[in-house]
Parts: sequence; C-alpha cells; structure tokens
Amino acid sequence: MSQALVKIAAGWLLGLMLAVAGAVLAVSVVNDSIASPQQPVREYMDALKKGEGEKALGLLRAPVPQSNPALLDGTALQTAAARIDGVKYGDAEDRGGNQVMVPIDYTIDGSRLRTEFLLEKSGTEWLFFHKWAFVPAALPVLDVTVVNSNEATLNGVPVNMPDGRNSFAAFYPGGYEATLNGEYFAAPPTRATVSGRDAPPAPLNLMTQATDALKEAVSAKVKEFLDTCAETAGVEQKLQPDCPFYHATNNRVVDGTIDWSIVDYPGISIEPFGGRWVVAPLNGKARIKARQVDLFTGAVTDLNAVHEFSFTTRLDIEADTVKITPLLSS
Repeated sequence: MSQALVKIAAGWLLGLMLAVAGAVLAVSVVNDSIASPQQPVREYMDALKKGEGEKALGLLRAPVPQSNPALLDGTALQTAAARIDGVKYGDAEDRGGNQVMVPIDYTIDGSRLRTEFLLEKSGTEWLFFHKWAFVPAALPVLDVTVVNSNEATLNGVPVNMPDGRNSFAAFYPGGYEATLNGEYFAAPPTRATVSGRDAPPAPLNLMTQATDALKEAVSAKVKEFLDTCAETAGVEQKLQPDCPFYHATNNRVVDGTIDWSIVDYPGISIEPFGGRWVVAPLNGKARIKARQVDLFTGAVTDLNAVHEFSFTTRLDIEADTVKITPLLSS
C-alpha cells in the first residue's frame, strides 16, 4: 500500500510540477506576445492604418497642442499611414523606472526611418500578465504656409489657411502632403515626414502660381480691351485715343482714313506681390494707317506706322469671375 501511495503521490507531484511549469511557460509566452510592450505599439499602428484617430490618441495618451485637428482622423490619417511600408518591430529595451523603449523600422517614400516609442508598466492583469502603456507626450505640429491663398489640401482633405498659414497636430509616424489645385491658382505638391514626437517636421510651404487657365482668361480680357480700343479709335478718328497707344505728327491726317489695329498683343505674366496678384506691365505694338498731307509741300502720302505701347492693369478675381482694370497714364 505504502509503495502504491508513494507512486500515486509522485505521479501527482510530477503532474503538479508539469502544470506549474506549463503555467509559468504560458505566462512567459503571453508576456512576450499579447502582453508584451510591442502589443500597444501594434494596436496603435493598426489604428493609424484604419484612420481611427480617437483610438490612436487614446492608446498614445498624447495631449493635443493648440492647432488644427484636420489630420487626426479619417482620410487624412489613413493617407499618412498608407505611405508607411515594411514595418519591423524591435525588441523592447529597458530604460529603467519600469519603462522600456520599443523601436520600429520602416520606410516612407523609399527612405528608411526609425521611430522609438517609450512605454511604462502600468500594472498587471490576473496577477501575472503585464500591462503596458505609452508614456504621454504632446503630438508634433506640422506648420503649413501657402502664398496668396486661404485654402489648401492636406492628404486629400481641404483645409482653411487663414492669412495663408496654419498649424496641424499630426500623428507619427506618417507621411503628409500639401497641395493646391484651383482653377486659377495652383502649387506643386510638397511633402513632409513625421517620424517621432521629438523630431519636429519640416514645414510645408506651397509656392502658389497662376495657372494657364488664369493667364488665358487675362489674355482674353486684355485682347478684348485692346481690340475695342483700336476699333473705337477708328470710329472716332483719333490719333491720340483713350488707349495705351497714340500717334503724333506735324502733318494733317485726312479725316475718315484713320485705321488702328493691334500688331502684337502683350504676353501675360502674373505674380504675387504684397498679398495680391499683379499682372506684369503689358507691352505690345499697334499699327496706324491713314492718308496724310504735308503742311509745307501739300504732298499727300500714305501713313503706315507701328508704335510700341506699354500699360498696367489691376487684376480682380471673385469666385469664378476674372476682371481687369487698365491703368492708363494721363
């Protein structure tokens, strides 16, 4: 009996030891996987990819600085995370004081980057499983400027740009792109990468330019003005009409023979200046044809002269309406 009991007890003890060892191993496996410091980082990165800004912010426990929140959710956030490729999670590194650093390596637009997340042990679950949480730190801020515009597009989302500038809180890591694609004004896209909380991103500066559509609209207005001016000068038979061009002579021009036409129309250049858009001085050539009488000899000849002219104009744009106001010197 005694030997049998010993064998039973030994079997139970062995089973207990194996169960304890299995439990220890299970706890160790769980603490190295779903309860590891990498797990909150994985959940955070997953929230970024899904555009779930509220969840990401809750995990990161990051204060949001005073700024525009347009990049913190939805399409703008998904677009920022979509540019992240090849994420690799590194081993946690002890930083003392129950804190660890979890690194991730990845690429954005082909550039290899690294982000380090600082986490702290925040307790245990079921007595054995560690709980980890991000050490709170304010989100970085992305500064954006745009020349002579009160709007822009960031990661596909329209944003307001009061006085041509604004600041946007941004999650990290992520890629951000600013663009301006209007009918009359546009700017080449510019990109910035936000790789960490302590790495201030480069500002995005949009250099706005007048589009071909605007130049063509202004050119058509200038052409209309000059053609009308030349036609009116012919109807009124004026050598010095209220136009950018004129003809001066000591001869008598035969009334009814004066004919004005535009030989070369001005090229259009539109540039930003002093918070407005200005049209560069407009230079062209006009031709006058007429019959003239020499007051000394009485000889009658044909007048055919080309005169260069130059003038400026004020440009006003309201919604889809383009208006020019010629400024002629008296």
